[in-house]
Amino acid sequence: MTTPLRLGIAGLGTVGVGVVKIVQTHAALLEQRAGRPIVISAVSARSKSKNRDVDLSDYAWEDDPVALAKRDDVDVYIELMGGHEGAAKDSLEAAIAAGKDVVTANKALLAIHGQALAEAAEEKGHVIRFEAAVAGGIPVVKALTEGLAGNEIKRVMGVMNGSCNYILTRMEDAGLSYDAVFDEANQLGYLEADPELDVGGIDAAHKLALLSSIAFGTQVDFDAVELEGIGSVTIDDIRQAADMGYKIKLLGVAQMTGRGLEQRMSPCLVPNSSPLGQLQGGTNMVVLEADAVGQIVLRGPGAGEGPTASAVMGDVMDIARGFRLSTFGQPAKTLRKARAARAAVPAPYYLRMRLLDKPGALSKIAAILGDAGISIDRMRQYEHADTAAPVLIVTHKTTRTALDEALAQFETTNVMTGTPVAIRIEAV
Repeated sequence: MTTPLRLGIAGLGTVGVGVVKIVQTHAALLEQRAGRPIVISAVSARSKSKNRDVDLSDYAWEDDPVALAKRDDVDVYIELMGGHEGAAKDSLEAAIAAGKDVVTANKALLAIHGQALAEAAEEKGHVIRFEAAVAGGIPVVKALTEGLAGNEIKRVMGVMNGSCNYILTRMEDAGLSYDAVFDEANQLGYLEADPELDVGGIDAAHKLALLSSIAFGTQVDFDAVELEGIGSVTIDDIRQAADMGYKIKLLGVAQMTGRGLEQRMSPCLVPNSSPLGQLQGGTNMVVLEADAVGQIVLRGPGAGEGPTASAVMGDVMDIARGFRLSTFGQPAKTLRKARAARAAVPAPYYLRMRLLDKPGALSKIAAILGDAGISIDRMRQYEHADTAAPVLIVTHKTTRTALDEALAQFETTNVMTGTPVAIRIEAV
């Protein structure tokens, strides 16, 4: 009789319950595809008595996930608790020390401790798989580590947080303010317990750091990601960007340049007609650009019980079939530490400002841009509100350094009210 692959699942929230349901519902199908049975030996969660609408009676229960990770009847430890310290980290380290393979959806843990964990696992000949940690049900990790393994990756780009995409598209569709849609999303349960993880771009930046490591053969460096959330985006920005043919997205971009590795997660404008511009609601999209294949676009649900559990089970099935792969696509000890580089690739920018109704106000702004070597592509002025008028400028390609110098000079003109907003326009 074929030896079953025995799973230990730590964390029985939405995703953990989804994994249990897949194993129970598709037991025969999984066995046919893997060539061996896939079974659950034991589980662990904070509360044993909680009603989860799934039968757990056939599985051993462990209050302590570290104890679960060490069990002799567990071959693969599945960590679905979240958090980059505490029980998640301790139990994953215990599983590695006990010689287990690991599957996790924990992007924060890997973004911060991924290098050390990968080296420890690979030293013992075991694997850490994390498809579910990035973009939910989209198999982007598998695409980079397997399907595109023969390519030099040029750029990784995408919308990697469905909650932020929901907020931005909802603002546009309903004409609502950021604060109104934020409250709505929070009430609907779309945001993390700490909403800043979503709207501050932190969650998406964790994912970008992981994809960067795979794409460019570098050690994960979350601290090097330039990070800006969507809190400063107004309904006026969304309307005025649309008026000029753009959509605003929280966009992650990573690329290797002569100056080093650029990693940034920030609001960007993308053309309305582009795949990213057409992305609606809570859907995720990752765009991969490589030398041989060119550009490919992966689109799908970025969260939820089914999609994320599907990604977990994809990793489990690879392990069941005997497929072994280094955590980040190549041996962890060969990953180099990249020099972090601030975004230096020139791009056009969208500028929004409010100018006082004074003679020569606009000419002063134009002169400052000219002195900084920044030329204007398009400009629009809207109706006055009180004593100030909203002015939009789209520049030709420039560097962020030159733009920041110009923005600093704007403050000396005394023709502006409030703080100007600058948003990069990304070529897609």
